[in-house]
Amino acid sequence: MELSMLKITSDFSMTINGESVRTQSTLPVQNPANKSVFAEVPDCGRELFEEAVKGARAAFTKWRRVPWEQRQAAVLALGNALEQHAEEFIELLTREQGKPRAGAEWEIFGSAAWLKGIAAQRLEDELVFEDEQRKVITRYTPIGVVGAIVPWNFPLLLAVWKIAPALVAGCTVIVKPSPYTPLCDLKFVELAKQFLPPGVLSCVTGGDDLGRWMTASPDIDKIAFTGSTETGRHVMRSAADTIKRVTLELGGNDPAIVLPDVDPKEVAPKLFWAAFQNNAQFCNAAKRLYIHESVYDEVKTALVEFITDNVVVGDGAQPQTTLGPIQNKMQFDKVKEYFADCKSNGYEFLVGGEIDDAADGWFVPVTLVDNPPESSRIVQEEPFGPILPLLKWSDEDDVIARANDTIFGLGASVWGADTDALQRIAEQLEAGTVWLNEVHMYSPNQAFGGHKQSGLGCENSLHGLAEYTNWQTITLRKS
Repeated sequence: MELSMLKITSDFSMTINGESVRTQSTLPVQNPANKSVFAEVPDCGRELFEEAVKGARAAFTKWRRVPWEQRQAAVLALGNALEQHAEEFIELLTREQGKPRAGAEWEIFGSAAWLKGIAAQRLEDELVFEDEQRKVITRYTPIGVVGAIVPWNFPLLLAVWKIAPALVAGCTVIVKPSPYTPLCDLKFVELAKQFLPPGVLSCVTGGDDLGRWMTASPDIDKIAFTGSTETGRHVMRSAADTIKRVTLELGGNDPAIVLPDVDPKEVAPKLFWAAFQNNAQFCNAAKRLYIHESVYDEVKTALVEFITDNVVVGDGAQPQTTLGPIQNKMQFDKVKEYFADCKSNGYEFLVGGEIDDAADGWFVPVTLVDNPPESSRIVQEEPFGPILPLLKWSDEDDVIARANDTIFGLGASVWGADTDALQRIAEQLEAGTVWLNEVHMYSPNQAFGGHKQSGLGCENSLHGLAEYTNWQTITLRKS
């Protein structure tokens, strides 16, 4: 089955039990760069959802018995197929999500790399004890049916982070994309029909009701969710009734700490992308930039110069665009609240600060806020948009305390030449990932997860693969 996605943009169907499924009721998909509706997707009702669950349940009884090697081979083949169709997915991703070409390439080729990387992973049985009389092993058995709930900021990559390990572990998967960005996920699961038996991987599209049915279903064994901490709380409450396993990758308020020995001009571009990659619609974006007071003025000047000289906010389909729009109106309105709050409190904008409500798309200018109070909303909360507070520090213990003074603990970064200071500070930060003189470096073999209210569980690495299994200990008396 050869896909030519952009030639069939009016044909977006769900995949349930290996079949293409459409519905009379549909949901619109908008291009955030111009607010136009360019596609319609099915609005899955309760009956179709239950059909998907029933099919996944039946498929699980067979898929779990497929040897590891064959499951790995299927996921590897899917990664190769995605790579072959990368161009179509890149264009489709820009249209539905808004990200420019470079960001779309990063996500699509990254998704293919993840599929191939996870396909190489395997959980071996562990020999706990053996002598002439007894043998004890611990093995990893697949959990069952997985509900994968995917956000709109990285719609395909964060789906793959769930799909690949679940399939390799022997689980079956039902994907629920964000209603804002369902298209790449629908086409990806359509592509997967070439490599997987019916029911092993399905994709259903719909709104909040669909998510609630998924988290409450007694026939779904695990929820893998990426999204806000507030929604994660609802997922956890709903899953509790059936003691579902959950992996929750939630919000962040990542600090970036700049030491006094940096080269301001050299570090400024790196700090910019730490904060504004994907237009700051990124759980792991640096959302608080702590700069030592001795280099504060130089670093902020270098940042302003870099933004002024290099950054173009616009339609991601245009080659000159550096950053695209906010993905949807709901998030656009939330980001506007932070601009209004900064203005009402008299905080100074170093660059940006004015949003054009009359623009064709949901565009927000890159904005730096000059040393607002630690208690301000822009410091304490997660805007999930391109507005960043710059903050001064002078005492190491104090800046570590300020960095940790949050309910979040997803990621952090530290920048400087003194490797002892970098390591010393990193080991005291309460975050699942701490980058030193780099940022946003991920790997299929690198554990990723949050501390505190930034999440529960782990994605990627063998630790993440194990999240889709139950451990089972088998003891044998030989005589």
